[in-house]
Parts: sequence; C-alpha cells; structure tokens
Amino acid sequence: MAKILIIEDDRDPNKAYCIILRHEKHQVATAFDGKEALTKVKEFKPDLILLDLLMPVMGGLEFLQAWDKKANKDTKVLIFTNMENSPEIAEAYKLGACRCVIKSWTAPHNLAKVVNETLSSDSKPKNPKPLKTLV
Repeated sequence: MAKILIIEDDRDPNKAYCIILRHEKHQVATAFDGKEALTKVKEFKPDLILLDLLMPVMGGLEFLQAWDKKANKDTKVLIFTNMENSPEIAEAYKLGACRCVIKSWTAPHNLAKVVNETLSSDSKPKNPKPLKTLV
C-alpha cells in the first residue's frame, strides 16, 4: 500500500503505530525526533508522515520548517498530537500539514482508518481543526 514515516519520540506508541499500520499492509519506517526524520525522509520517500509535535532534539514544527517540501510535494503530513487547542496546530497547517488528529481521542483501531482516509484525500481541509475520533 503506502509508505509511512512515523515521527514519534515515545517508543511504546511508536511501536504500536508500526504494528497497526503494518497490519494494514503499509510499509513503515520510524524516527524518534525531527532531526532523525530529516535523514529518513530522504532515504524512505514516504507517501505520508505521521508527525508528533512535541519531541526532543527537533520537534514537529521545526521538522516542517527544515523539511524540503518542494522535493516531497506528494508527501502528506498528518499531525498526531495531544495539543488540542494549541497555536502550534495552526502553524503546522501553514507549514504544510493536511490533517491533525488528537492522540488521546483516537482509539488504536481508528488510527489505520484515519491514515487511510488521509492518504485517499486530495486536498487540505477548508477549516482545519483537529479531528477527534472516539472508540
């Protein structure tokens, strides 16, 4: 299916996201901070990046600022964060994110659904707000 780069500093959720997305037949690579992700994105060339905002070394916003969007124009960025009402989310949209999902509101079995919907969508949301999914 798709190539997905997970950028998440917390190792347990990172591993869980890998298992869920590989079960859906996606090819998955991981990075634990934005700096590591800058290297991985060049090597892996993902269709979608699942990006946490708060990480050590280099956070999600810094990654988006440093990332070569022109060279990766077909790569979609899905923000996956717990920062529900944060100005960082609006900034992430300005920097190229196409969707934002709140981790604590997203049951593990819904992650694959959200990822697949994001991969199949063609445009940015007109009114970008974090998506909350339940159970």
